[in-house]
Amino acid sequence: MKKIGIFIAVAMVVFSIWTGCTTRETMPINRASVEPGSAVMRGDKELLLLGAPISVGKTLPSVQLVDAMTMKNVDLSGEKGKVLFLSIVPSVDTRVCEAQTHYLGEEGDELAGKVERIVISRDTPFAQRRFADEAKLTDIRYLSDYKTGDFGRAMGLLVDDLMLLARSVVLVDKQGVVRYIQVVPELGHLPDMEKAFDRALELAGPD
Repeated sequence: MKKIGIFIAVAMVVFSIWTGCTTRETMPINRASVEPGSAVMRGDKELLLLGAPISVGKTLPSVQLVDAMTMKNVDLSGEKGKVLFLSIVPSVDTRVCEAQTHYLGEEGDELAGKVERIVISRDTPFAQRRFADEAKLTDIRYLSDYKTGDFGRAMGLLVDDLMLLARSVVLVDKQGVVRYIQVVPELGHLPDMEKAFDRALELAGPD
C-alpha cells in the first residue's frame, strides 16, 4: 500500500507538471522591463520584438482589434475618458498567461469602475471567449489581434519566430496617452501586476 501511495503521489506531480497546473504563487514575477522593439528571452533563446516601438508619452496607435464578445472591430486609440489597463499576453491557453489574466480579473477588482481592464492576445476571439466563460472572468474585456498582428507591430511587441505578442502591461491615461509600460524580459515570467495596479489607480485619480 505504501508503494502504491508513493506511486500515486509521484504520478500527480508528473501530471501537474505535464499539464502546467502550477499555482500563480510559484511563478516568478519579473519586475524588470525591456523596451518595445528590442528583444525578449524564451529560456535561453533571444527573440526580437518586431514593429515600431511605442513609448511613454506617445498616444496609442490607431489599430483594429476584434472584441471577443461582440466580434466587432475596436480601435483603442479612440477610447478616451477612462484609464486603460492593457494586459498583453502570448496566449490565454498557456499557464502563465492564464495566471496573469486571473490576476487581472481577481486581484484587480479594486480597479473596477475606475479603470478599463483589457486582455489582448493573438488568440482567436472564440478561444478568448471560451477562456472567459470557463474561467468565470467575464467582467474584463478581451480583444484579439489574430488577423494580421497589426497591433503587435504598431506597438513593437510582436515576437519574431513565434508571431505572438510579448508579455507586457501598458497603461493609457484618460487622454489616450501611454503612461506606463512593462515588457517582461522573460516570456515565462509574470509582470509586476501590483505595481501596475497602483499606477493605474494613480492615473484614475480620486473617486
